[in-house]
Amino acid sequence: MPNDLSLPSLADLPDLAPPSRGAPAAGPVQRLTKPQKAAVIVRFLLAEGVKVSLKRLPDEVQLALTQEMTGLRHINHATLEAVVEEFLGEIDAIGLQFPDGLEGALGIMGDSLTPTAAAKLRNQAGVDFDGDPWEVLQGVDEERLLPILERESVEVAAVILSKLKVSTAAALLGRLPGPLARRIAYSVSQIGAIAPPTVRRIGVSLADELDARPVQAFDDAPVARVGAILNYSTAGTRDDVLAGLEETDKAFAEEVKKAIFTFANIPGRVAARDIPRVLREVDQGVLVVAVAAAAGKDAAAAEFILANISQRMADNIKTEAAEKADVSAADGEAAMSAVVSVIRDLEAAGEIFLTVEDE
Repeated sequence: MPNDLSLPSLADLPDLAPPSRGAPAAGPVQRLTKPQKAAVIVRFLLAEGVKVSLKRLPDEVQLALTQEMTGLRHINHATLEAVVEEFLGEIDAIGLQFPDGLEGALGIMGDSLTPTAAAKLRNQAGVDFDGDPWEVLQGVDEERLLPILERESVEVAAVILSKLKVSTAAALLGRLPGPLARRIAYSVSQIGAIAPPTVRRIGVSLADELDARPVQAFDDAPVARVGAILNYSTAGTRDDVLAGLEETDKAFAEEVKKAIFTFANIPGRVAARDIPRVLREVDQGVLVVAVAAAAGKDAAAAEFILANISQRMADNIKTEAAEKADVSAADGEAAMSAVVSVIRDLEAAGEIFLTVEDE
């Protein structure tokens, strides 16, 4: 028996007929209506620890099932056995089940379709969004949502922020101009009376608008892509490329510099309180090599790290680093990159948050 079961057609089971196979259970078989049998199956599955998904059923069917469940009170073993056998017979008769709607089909196809093909299918369908649009919008990046918040009415913007993850909503609110952010925040307190269908229409409209955008060949913006590449490049390559970018397009070069995160950026981007969390994922031998090799701006980063751990641990690392006077530039850079890689992994996992470095 699966752990998660969707029951879109439970209420359509035929009228009950006593089972003809097997030894009958004690007691007479009660005659039940279709909704009552559906309620029996749902109650039985829940009692067996199966997670039953009824969200795809219309609200009126969900209400009817709940009402039937309260009205039945109890049934005998013979009736339960008959209903379950009939339900299993219905399941056995189904050879293969296909999803309802385009979104369900796309969900099953998954990575089998290219993003371009999936987008074309949605555009060609021209039908209302199937499912909860807000679940899809949870995965939309802030850069695409921000201009929508800026141009929509404060009421619509308040609905959008209220339906997003709190962390995403907070980040978006912080990027809006102060007066607009305050008006939207106040409007959040005024939208409680908006009907669910209206909230859904806003979500569908927003999802359709974002889906209507041309499919991009690359997931990230150019600045983010170049910054990510240079993050893992050697210092010599990084400096050489940045110098060339400044000659070609100074504005683009400045944006790339902001996207780059290296060992030297740790004091300006990582909160002091997060340093112990970072170091739990860094081998102490790697940290010792990084500290031993750190010079210039990197030395300031090493001092920042040591200042935010226990004095005893800091003294041990300093002592071991002092004994490694022969660390090569390549080994030192590799160790510093390893520390940076741990920080980026923790940020991606949502365990720490990087701040914006002051100009």
